[in-house]
Parts: sequence; C-alpha cells; structure tokens
Amino acid sequence: MITLDIVSDPICPWCYIGKANFDRAVEATGVQPFDIFWRPFQLNPDMPQGGVDRRAYLERKFGPEKATRVYAQIEEHAKTAGLDLRFDLIERTPNTFDAHRLIRWARTTGSQTALVSQLFARYFERGEDIGDRDLLLEAGVSVGMERDVVQRLFDGDADRELLETEEATAREIGVNGVPTFIVAGKHVVTGAQPPELWTSVLEELAAKQTETP
Repeated sequence: MITLDIVSDPICPWCYIGKANFDRAVEATGVQPFDIFWRPFQLNPDMPQGGVDRRAYLERKFGPEKATRVYAQIEEHAKTAGLDLRFDLIERTPNTFDAHRLIRWARTTGSQTALVSQLFARYFERGEDIGDRDLLLEAGVSVGMERDVVQRLFDGDADRELLETEEATAREIGVNGVPTFIVAGKHVVTGAQPPELWTSVLEELAAKQTETP
C-alpha cells in the first residue's frame, strides 16, 4: 500500500472538512490504496493543560467580528462536505497533546482513523472536551483499545518526547498549517481540498496500479 501521512489536529475544523472530502472521494471511486498514519500538530502548542474558554480564545485570536466571519465561512464549507458542526456547543478550546498521544497509540490496534473520526465528532458535533483524559479513555476503549493499557500510558509520560520531536520536525520541514497530506513520503497536498481533487488522485493511482505488471 501507499503511505499517506495526515498531519492534523482534532480541534482543527478544516482537518475535519478535509477528512470528510477525502472520505467522499474514496466512497465515490471505491479506491483506497493508502496506509494512513495520522501525525501530530498542535494549533495551540502553548495551550494550558485544562484548555481555555472558547469565546475568550476566539476573541483574543481573531477579534469578535472577524471570528464570526471566519466561522461562518467554515460552516458553509462544512455543510458542503456533509458535516453539521455545532460550534455553539463548544465551551472550551482544549489542549490536544493527550489526544495526539492516544491517536498514536491507536496505531498499534489499527484504529487510528476510527479514533480520529470519533474525536472530530465528539468535539465539533457534541461540543465535548477532548482534552479530558476520562473522555479520551472512553473514546479509546470504544474503538478497541484496552482500558488498563491506555490508563497506564496516560499515567506516565509515554511517547511525550517522541510526539514533541515529530511535531517539531514537521514544522522544520515547512508544515505550518493543517491538514497537510503527504503521499508516499514526497507528494504534499495542503488544506481541505475538495473531493474532486482526491477523486483525481485516487483514479490516477488506481490506473498506475493497473498498469504495473
């Protein structure tokens, strides 16, 4: 299979939209040649462990008027992608480092994408705090991870240094926004691209695989 590294953050709405568009292309073509590896990127690497009030965060980042315009645009793109985002339910902007740790551990059980999908839905559709370890534990168990193992990993610093290094490396090679899709370790697709682009990519890959003896 072809490697597809997806650099993202589970509180990034464009990442959710980008994933939805990719999924629509896969469904339309019936082609999925990728071994997907979700990679960490924190939109807010300096976020306090307990997160912050979302309204205050947005006003500080954008200003009240710009925040309204920005998120109105995001909602339009989300609807086109078939998503119903409920920003009104989100009370806090969380620190996502523990979520990224859990996503990394889900790789060992083959449940990374299922977990990422669930974290997106929990945050953007239910307004849940995905910085909360109890919630993350339940999310991990629901996709087949062992509760005791996850709890033990959370209780220590498992993979903290690894993820910090991986994120730093991503920034060093030029990843400064998400989602960023890296195909076969060399072809980069940035942003929440429309399904049509992914349909073209998938059809081209399928044609090349057919031509290969």
